[in-house]
Amino acid sequence: MLKKTVKDIELKDKRVFTRVDFNVPRSQDGSISDDTKIRAALPTINYLLLHGAAVILASHLGRPKGRVQENLRLGAVAKRLEEQLDQKVVYVGAVTGPEVTRAAKELQPGQVMLLENVRFHPGETKNDPELAKAYAALADIFVSDAFGTAHRAHASNVGIAAYLPAVAGFLMEKEITNLSRILHSPQKPVVAIVGGSKTADKIGVLTKFLQLADTILLGGGMANTFLAAKAFQLGKSLVEKDQLQQAAAIMETAEKHGVKLCLPVDVTVAFDLHDATGARNVSVGAVPADMMVVDIGEETRKLFAAHIREAGTVVWNGPLGVFETDAFAHGTIAIAHAVADSGAFSVIGGGDVVAAVEKAGVAEKISHLSTGGGATLEFWQGKELPGIAVIQDL
Repeated sequence: MLKKTVKDIELKDKRVFTRVDFNVPRSQDGSISDDTKIRAALPTINYLLLHGAAVILASHLGRPKGRVQENLRLGAVAKRLEEQLDQKVVYVGAVTGPEVTRAAKELQPGQVMLLENVRFHPGETKNDPELAKAYAALADIFVSDAFGTAHRAHASNVGIAAYLPAVAGFLMEKEITNLSRILHSPQKPVVAIVGGSKTADKIGVLTKFLQLADTILLGGGMANTFLAAKAFQLGKSLVEKDQLQQAAAIMETAEKHGVKLCLPVDVTVAFDLHDATGARNVSVGAVPADMMVVDIGEETRKLFAAHIREAGTVVWNGPLGVFETDAFAHGTIAIAHAVADSGAFSVIGGGDVVAAVEKAGVAEKISHLSTGGGATLEFWQGKELPGIAVIQDL
């Protein structure tokens, strides 16, 4: 999948509308708790500035559903971006209108402006052509660098490309390159780690991994459903009863194709998802009726780590326990260390797992941390993402 990038287009004295993903995690007081996504956009922004462009940035934050919500304004993002760039950012406080038009017109090469949260406008998520035209009227070129929204056809990442030449930023290029490597040229053996709470959300990617992987390691709440499909009694654990048949079919397909599908052999159980009081390690055949599975167990961590050590490629999506509770994050963090130490080409997608890897202090040892959630899953399923399709081919 060869797409034009910012390196393939003349930038000097051009106004460049750049769709970034500044949908950053925030603390209860509204402050930014993790600026990873802002830092991920810096290579593209700095390249544009260095090559004489005036940069107009657009992003969403949260889910305001087409109306202004004061707690979802991008003022704090603008301030953090100023610190990262070490220069002033013109923060307009509006998505469209005379003030935006004037600010864009006055923007000089080497300067940066940031629009207000684009999802404040009801036409953004509807891919309204009039809104897309209004965006396009601000600039000469469109740079797509928000991989996290590439699976959505919105005005600021898809609609605008009907009116301006579209190229990829460096983050988008990096995502396409690394995720494509998993699909088309992975080094064998391939180990896929799949967690998270819901089997239904992962059916598509599990089906794809059955074609790509040599070994699939299952954890998190979804592993409960597979264990239940094998007649294990799991007490008060989350089990998707409507997915039992699907889980059984996936296990049957794995066996037919010679794919090792590994389920937990022991688990951490607790009385409450948010309280470690009374938590303990038990085998999967000995879950008490009044307790629930909250993490993979100690033997499972060793088993999974042994498979990971043999891998040429590791791909991972979804935490392996109730990661939000520190006491139940041990399995996920242990596997993060195993992946980091494996020497395999490793790609991790999904905010919770990326956070776990950073919490474990091993982020720099992972080959690629994907900024996409749903976009990463859909890409791995082989779906065409509208936000990538509109970028010009080389």
